[in-house]
Amino acid sequence: MVIRNKEVVSLFQDKVSELLLKHRSILDTLSKHSESAVRVNRTISNTVTGCGCISVIARKQEIPPDVSLEDCRKYMDSHLVGNLCENCREVIQEEIGKNLFYLAALCHLLDINLEDIYHKEYDKLSALGYFHLL
Repeated sequence: MVIRNKEVVSLFQDKVSELLLKHRSILDTLSKHSESAVRVNRTISNTVTGCGCISVIARKQEIPPDVSLEDCRKYMDSHLVGNLCENCREVIQEEIGKNLFYLAALCHLLDINLEDIYHKEYDKLSALGYFHLL
């Protein structure tokens, strides 16, 4: 089966809806989605505190007052130092995948097409550019 990129989100959501057995309750799915988001955050924290492949060195973001919105990114820092090792990358990807599963499950239960959301958000970002942040 050949899958075009634009179909992947819809196929993923269809597969999730097909596999939803235990988490058909909106309340159960909401709590599992929240739990999976916490696990993503915890896994990323563990890469810093456990493995150490990345570090967080944070300080106040300083942006000169006369800088245009487009040039702001030159002054912004992710506060990350280093690169994910293969093990940490794999674990984080797994946790994000579970989070995506529960997001797709929520969309299915609410009869919302996840792909439509991606398209609407993309169109909004494209139209508003940096002003979507304001």
